[in-house]
Amino acid sequence: MYTYNRRKEIIKNGVYIIFILLIAIISTYYIYNKFQVDNNIDFNSDSLDVTYHESTADRLTLSKVTPVTDSVGLSSKSYNITVTNNLTESVNYKIKVVDDLEKIVEDECSDNLISKEDIRISIKNGSMDNKIYNLSDLEDGILLDSKIKALEKRNLAIRIWVKQGSTLPIGSSMHYHGVVQVIEDDNSVAINK
Repeated sequence: MYTYNRRKEIIKNGVYIIFILLIAIISTYYIYNKFQVDNNIDFNSDSLDVTYHESTADRLTLSKVTPVTDSVGLSSKSYNITVTNNLTESVNYKIKVVDDLEKIVEDECSDNLISKEDIRISIKNGSMDNKIYNLSDLEDGILLDSKIKALEKRNLAIRIWVKQGSTLPIGSSMHYHGVVQVIEDDNSVAINK
């Protein structure tokens, strides 16, 4: 004859619940760290540590030809960068966007590039407001010329889109390949080490 023992049943169910919760917490932790570690790519220069928080690192790609307003462009996906000054003195640095010639040659796509006049680009420097430019208006491709204080860490966000009023056909195969460079005052470029 079977007797029902409520206390044993509660303990058994409690152990099952704890085991399931433990598996869920550990799995979530590993999944979160997997995506975080894979997307952080470190570059260094003499004084600066630069972390690109994208799997493409310093490469910038615009592959959707959909002309949008600046407000819509500012809500698009951003390329996030963290610049850290390792010195005990301020350092001048520049953020520069140049054509990714290696990718253009590799893809053999020089005839399908979006004109720089049709591309808008923005940068958010820490907590400051977004600055928006036409890519063609940047002098030598310099998007930002700034100074970072001693031991400061600064988060930057870059967005790129096709400007409203562009005559490019929507959905065409036109695209843009660029590289974001972080350059110190002495013209040394942060590189992947």
